[in-house]
Amino acid sequence: MPAKAAPAKAAPVKAAPAKAAPAKAGPPIVAISVGCPSGVGPEVSVAGAASAQGVRCVLVGDEVVLRRAARLVRVAARRLVVVDGSAAIERLAPGEVGIWAASARLSRPSAFGRPEAEDGAAQLAWIDAATDLVRDGVAAALVTGPASKHAIATSGAPGSADFLGHTEHLGRRLRAREVTMAFASGKLVTALVTTHVPLREVPEAVNPREVARASVWLARLLADLGREKPRVAVAALNPHAGEGGLLGDEEARRIAPGIRLASRRLARSGPAAELTGPVGAETAFRLAARGALDGVVAMYHDQATIPSKLLGFGEAVNVTLGLPIVRTSVDHGTAYDLAGTGGADPRGMREAIALAAQLAAAR
Repeated sequence: MPAKAAPAKAAPVKAAPAKAAPAKAGPPIVAISVGCPSGVGPEVSVAGAASAQGVRCVLVGDEVVLRRAARLVRVAARRLVVVDGSAAIERLAPGEVGIWAASARLSRPSAFGRPEAEDGAAQLAWIDAATDLVRDGVAAALVTGPASKHAIATSGAPGSADFLGHTEHLGRRLRAREVTMAFASGKLVTALVTTHVPLREVPEAVNPREVARASVWLARLLADLGREKPRVAVAALNPHAGEGGLLGDEEARRIAPGIRLASRRLARSGPAAELTGPVGAETAFRLAARGALDGVVAMYHDQATIPSKLLGFGEAVNVTLGLPIVRTSVDHGTAYDLAGTGGADPRGMREAIALAAQLAAAR
């Protein structure tokens, strides 16, 4: 019989200020929501935080689960320190990792690979609590571990039924006017026009405003990463960029006007960027992979994630653009088959922490 939902509850949505409060001086503080407690999130979060350089990490998750994860990844128990506020975080010694004392707690350790309602409610509460730490200026950036959309959406927790992913949820919680999902690695930086949308709905969801949004925010991300006048290709939706309308007309009706709109927005507010397209997706990603482009705007989820994971799996970082805070994440899922083995690769979490610190400094 499934366990009843535990005391862990998602916090109510609160209005966010226009900008997060400034973070404290010294090494930046990164708040990490550890993801699904039945998956590898706690393990990669502990391992990634313990090996991060030049930052102070605070894990938002159940203490028992995190200490179990520490044993699995061979991080000494003494390095995990419970913290209850800014002053306690400031006192963390080099090599120590904070556990946020106010994290929602589970009634029992989660079963590896078998999330229940309580686990879904808890991970949503952890996402919200870590977000609030950044919004309120306690931390400089948010990093999220791999969560289970299904476990959250079926948990019965307040606000869970509409959960489709971090990007959409954080956009609502922080009242962002527009948000963009992006992936960044050394070999490819790409942003998405549509995110968690059924494929049959993508052509209608691709419109000039959304194309412009993704293009503008990708240019801004590339500028924050140090690219001068970023070269951005906007991918086509249809094979061969529609073949002059023979294979579809979305390129002419929806994507090309979006590129023109993005160019006008960038001309007004910057940064300077070179936008080209619509370009056949296979061509755009091939050119980006060899360094002829700085980034690619993709029309839908798998158009971006397949090349991103082929070129940088384990190192690519998911970035949410357009929020009033910095948010990054690993590019992999809960990996229930690996949970409890201690064998999950923490590189993605280390990269997500490093990029979060870099983007926070750029702000």
